[in-house]
Amino acid sequence: MSDNITAFPGDAPDHEGGDAAPKVLPHNLEAEQQLLGALLYNNDAAARVLDFLKPEHFFQPLHGRIYESILTLIERGELANPVTLKTRFEQDAAIRELGGPGYLVDLTARAVNVIRAEEYARILYDLFLRREIILLSEEMAERGRTADLTDAASQQIEDAESRLYTLAEAGEVKNDFRSFKIAVAESLDRIEAAYKREGQLVGVTTGLREMDQRLGGLHRTDLLILAGRPGMGKSALAMTIALNATRAYRPIYNDAGDIVDAEGAVVGVFSLEMSREQLATRIVSEQTRISSSDLRTGRIDKNAYLNTVVPATQELMDLPLFIDDTPALSIAQLRSRARRLKRQHGLGLIIIDYIQLMRPSGQKRVENRVQELTEITQGLKAVAKELNVPVLALSQLSRQVEQREDKRPQLSDLRESGSIEQDADVVMFVYREAYYAQKDKPDEENFAEMEQWQQKMAQIYNRAEIIIGKQRHGPTGTMEVFFEPEFTIFRNLDTHHDPSEIH
Repeated sequence: MSDNITAFPGDAPDHEGGDAAPKVLPHNLEAEQQLLGALLYNNDAAARVLDFLKPEHFFQPLHGRIYESILTLIERGELANPVTLKTRFEQDAAIRELGGPGYLVDLTARAVNVIRAEEYARILYDLFLRREIILLSEEMAERGRTADLTDAASQQIEDAESRLYTLAEAGEVKNDFRSFKIAVAESLDRIEAAYKREGQLVGVTTGLREMDQRLGGLHRTDLLILAGRPGMGKSALAMTIALNATRAYRPIYNDAGDIVDAEGAVVGVFSLEMSREQLATRIVSEQTRISSSDLRTGRIDKNAYLNTVVPATQELMDLPLFIDDTPALSIAQLRSRARRLKRQHGLGLIIIDYIQLMRPSGQKRVENRVQELTEITQGLKAVAKELNVPVLALSQLSRQVEQREDKRPQLSDLRESGSIEQDADVVMFVYREAYYAQKDKPDEENFAEMEQWQQKMAQIYNRAEIIIGKQRHGPTGTMEVFFEPEFTIFRNLDTHHDPSEIH
């Protein structure tokens, strides 16, 4: 059995002075006929191919229509053979050119052995993918030749990579069902790995003890939402988690030298709000305890520069942390770039700051912002599952929080979309009582109220709450962490409240 080829209609010669070989699309009509014959001869063969072979995968449109009709009858519990299909194709112009409904009988006579039906179907599927690659390359070549100032080359690359990724995913024919024995064995492997790890974590460590204990780390394939009002420190908390995860990164190799697992993680941060330079300066400020403004303006002495800034930056540069600061990133672009990062450097955790600044993958924006957010959250969950990594996405909260006396956030405060709560595996909120208490500072002339306010601020100033509003894997609840507002640093809370003892 050999592959046949056909020419694109309307192709011009490749060079002047003679006809060039026509461009071709791979196909195999004989394999299509023999597979359809097998299905008509024995409908049980359809169970071997219907999970991955679709009507559009056939090169000959008539064969695709026949295949679709066969599946329709089988799904209804009816028999699919040349007799039951005859009335569907009596008026089909394409089949008349091949001798009428009698062509269905001819297909049955060509039937391949039912046992080989899946093998033939995979051949047809592979040929379909090859045709798609050729058509995509032709389309991108034509698009590249078009001088359209609104269609940047970088965007063309993103689109091509995204579509190739989609083809690659489609090309991986996966089984829907796996033995429960295999699933249990995989679960046992994960439990054993957690048992052997320091801290007994299944997922990626956050570096915050109580959060790790409550969540068990950040689990693969999970979409985690970290939400808060502006000024609560959600970006700082996300970067704390990123730094702790990268510092804990220890790859685990198999006998062949391949990385099969890791403690900690390689982290990819998509910063849609701050630039890479701003984010890096902020991190250096947090690590050196030198204000960002002093770092940006150079208001530091030589001793601080040599003994504090330089060592801190050298340590940070060695971390497996990657930052993409492209604004208004789409789900398709994020998925493409995350997949590339995983291929080139490995990837164990994705952080997005923040989802309201993302846009859906379509060329046209959806008028309804709720629908846009739904597409984005569903896309992020899909990325987490496809790349087998946790995705930590930051989200804004609605202003209704500010209207309540108790300003601790709730799930109903998630801005613009109930799908955020629905699609997320974990929803967490950052809340700092001191942020609101500072606004209630009394007049200095009122000594009694000022003293009472100062006592309260002393108790809450360095405390922040992380509220787990939803968790598929365990309980919800509130935990306290240490927070240093001068440098937006989150740490484990020490009972003595001594910053020098916070780790």
